[in-house]
Amino acid sequence: SKRVPTSSKMAVGKNKRLSKGKKGKGKKIVDPFTKKEWYDIKAPGNFSVRNCGKTPVTRTTGTKIASEMLKGRVFEVCLADLNKDEDQHYRKIKLQCEEVQGHSCLTQFYGLTFTTDKLRSMVKKWQSLIEAHVDVKTSDGYVMRLFCIGFTKKRPNQLKKTCYANAAQQKSIRKKMREIMSRESTSCELKELVNKFIPEVIGKEIEKACQGIYPMQNVHIRKVKMLKKPKFDLTKLLEAHGDSGPAAAAADTGDKVEVAADADPAARPDRGAVL
Repeated sequence: SKRVPTSSKMAVGKNKRLSKGKKGKGKKIVDPFTKKEWYDIKAPGNFSVRNCGKTPVTRTTGTKIASEMLKGRVFEVCLADLNKDEDQHYRKIKLQCEEVQGHSCLTQFYGLTFTTDKLRSMVKKWQSLIEAHVDVKTSDGYVMRLFCIGFTKKRPNQLKKTCYANAAQQKSIRKKMREIMSRESTSCELKELVNKFIPEVIGKEIEKACQGIYPMQNVHIRKVKMLKKPKFDLTKLLEAHGDSGPAAAAADTGDKVEVAADADPAARPDRGAVL
């Protein structure tokens, strides 16, 4: 068989990039943060600290408007920072930006979660863990899913090592959890409901109601998920932030004016009628 001679030379015209320089050589690397501006995150009136952080956004260029890019952003803030109370460090609040005013993002409550370390620390041996969840609709149209967690505890003077609830007891405790979560949530607006989440009113209520079935401990609303929101209403949002509405009107009553004694018409001597 004949050997076909192979050429060490390359085919002409195939390697076109041989003579040219490196690709994309002259491109300058620009720091993306030079194009950004910072906006303040304003928390609703339910929390004591209203300025809870800052967020960067690319400046308005052409059709890309900065305020539109900010709307819908979700911020996760620790409840300890929002209320200056370190006892609430294990709960994280989600706030969603709904409106931009000047350099401030007005946010609304969007959800609640527990830190992983808190959840892990509550789960122990020799007790039952009971969980329940329910979908609720507030009176102002917000649909949320509430998740509840609770643990059984030993009765006073109990010698037995374990405190397990049987299936029937667990079922009735879950039923009670759902009932109380629905009752407390459907009867009020979102603002009032958030005020119930902060001091853990619902958890304490469940604990009290389940006392007759099986003693409970560490009963918490461990998670709140926003499922549906009503049509955006600016006046409602401003009311939640305390920038308008009856609450703000009542707050700004003005200062009392001191009236001098000689300016008081009753104190002035009667000079007679002027014709």
